[in-house]
Amino acid sequence: MSHANFIYELNSNQTDTLVALYQNEFWCHTRTRPDVDKMLKNTDIVIGAIDENSKLIGFVCILTDFVYKATIYDLIVHPHWRNQKLGQQLMEAVMNHPKLHGVEHFDLHCLPEMIPFYEKWGFTAELGELGFMRRFQPA
Repeated sequence: MSHANFIYELNSNQTDTLVALYQNEFWCHTRTRPDVDKMLKNTDIVIGAIDENSKLIGFVCILTDFVYKATIYDLIVHPHWRNQKLGQQLMEAVMNHPKLHGVEHFDLHCLPEMIPFYEKWGFTAELGELGFMRRFQPA
C-alpha cells in the first residue's frame, strides 16, 4: 500500500462506514450511529484514512489537553486493508500531528497481542507504581 490520504473530519458516508467497522469488532460492536456522532463531535482530534474514492478505510481519535496528556482511542483498520501498514501510518499521523507536538504523555489501551505494535512508538506497560482504574456507570 502506498501512503494513505488522511482527513480530519468525517462526512456522513464515512461516519456510516466507521459505525460498520465498529460493529464488526467485539470490543465496540454495540456502538450506534447517534453515539458515534456524539463522540466525533466531542473528540479533540479525529484522523481518518481514506482510499482513492474517499471511502474510510482506517480511523483513530485522540482526547487531549494539548499540553500534558493525550489519549489515543479506537485505532481501527478496515479488514480488507489490514497487514498493509495502514495502522502504522495512522500512528505516525498521530505522533506527528502538529497540535500534539510537545504533549508530555500519550496513553492508550490495547489488547495484549497489540502491545508489540505500540511498543514501536515507545509505549510501555511498565508504569512503575501507577495503576489503571475504571468506574463503570451504573445502568
